[in-house]
Amino acid sequence: MSDLFWLTDAQMARLEPFFPKSHGKPRVDDRRVLSGIIFINRNGLRWRDAPAVYGPHKTLYNRWKRWSDKGIFARMMAGLAAEHGETKTVIIDATYLKAHRTATSMGGQKGGRGRLIGRTKGGMNTKLHAICDSQGRPLNLFVTAGQVSDYIGARALLSSLPNVDWLLGDRGYDADWFREALKDKGIRACIPGRKQRKRPIKYDKRRYKRRNRIEIMFGRLKDWRRVATRYDRCPKVFLSAIALAAVVMFWL
Repeated sequence: MSDLFWLTDAQMARLEPFFPKSHGKPRVDDRRVLSGIIFINRNGLRWRDAPAVYGPHKTLYNRWKRWSDKGIFARMMAGLAAEHGETKTVIIDATYLKAHRTATSMGGQKGGRGRLIGRTKGGMNTKLHAICDSQGRPLNLFVTAGQVSDYIGARALLSSLPNVDWLLGDRGYDADWFREALKDKGIRACIPGRKQRKRPIKYDKRRYKRRNRIEIMFGRLKDWRRVATRYDRCPKVFLSAIALAAVVMFWL
């Protein structure tokens, strides 16, 4: 039993403000159910394979599905990340997440678009766009189909950027409109220019080395099997899995 996961009292105290109110019959023990949900997501197990100590697997799945649909897990991450206190630097990047056949089956063209799954050279993928602080903690997440440009993610995350001095990004974010948008927000861009540019873009190479912290963050998120491989057809449920992993690893 030593390899099972259990939320501590301190962690539960931080999460409780985000729990929905219980109507009618009181809910089953939140600590036990949430610990079971985290165990399943971290190890990529089927719900029916949940250890008996967490209670009936149907209870775990129903709580997971109901709270995912309500956006509870995404709200947990947004609420905890709002306390980041970052004033200097944020980092932007994107990574590919492999889509399992259970997520792509019966998709066709219609389902594939609706599920935010796209075909790339590496197969069927979903793309995770993220903003993190200077410590490598995720502040905001956005999911698109795998073939979508980094510019789409940058445009979606632009409005949520905190009031900081610098933004670090790789060449995929070298666009004049993005640099101008950052300038309007009072943020300095540390982004190397594309090789096609006629005039080289100057950037702080020493500061740019810190960009590896978001790569480390992606690597840690992918330690969770349900994040590294997408099993869920619904993109909202999949984003809930990513948000829950980020909460447990970076914000609790």
